[in-house]
Amino acid sequence: MIAKISGVLLEKHPPQVLVDVHGIGYEIDVPMSTFYQLPTIGEAVMLHTHFVIREDAHLLFGFSTIEERAAFRQLIKISGIGARTALALLSGLSVLDLQETVVNQDADRLIKVPGIGKKTAERLLLELRDKLNIEVQPCSSDSPETSNNHDILNALFSLGYNEREIGWVIKQIPKGTTVSEGIKQALKLLSKK
Repeated sequence: MIAKISGVLLEKHPPQVLVDVHGIGYEIDVPMSTFYQLPTIGEAVMLHTHFVIREDAHLLFGFSTIEERAAFRQLIKISGIGARTALALLSGLSVLDLQETVVNQDADRLIKVPGIGKKTAERLLLELRDKLNIEVQPCSSDSPETSNNHDILNALFSLGYNEREIGWVIKQIPKGTTVSEGIKQALKLLSKK
């Protein structure tokens, strides 16, 4: 399996990029979230990859983070979700947004992604429950309040709580609560439930 590609970015044509690795050009399909983070043409690039061998093609998919690749791999395990649909989902939602969507069982948010209908959204929410425990580092552009909620969410995931419990408890914690105080409040609330 090809797990990582490092080389020089030669071309960018959404959703595909061409990366030169010592004279060999690799065509790699990427979600738009990764596409927007790519350097300019001619600069070095590194992508975490997932290699798919089909009867009619060998396909390489690239991601800027390991978390994105892990989410992609979870998505393509779901019956009826192919690589293109998984890329569309990751183009429309960040990994953290996808996690929160699953936690909150928000089918309407998934339906906004092109190619995802109501039945597919409901199947995704059902099958991803308890499977999308990917730890995500919040972006520095997030507000402290959003970052705190993400840290609390990740802490509860790592403690073994399921999405339904976490979704309920995150809504109970007042905005602006520090991470440590939020975790204490969450654990207190969950112990009473």
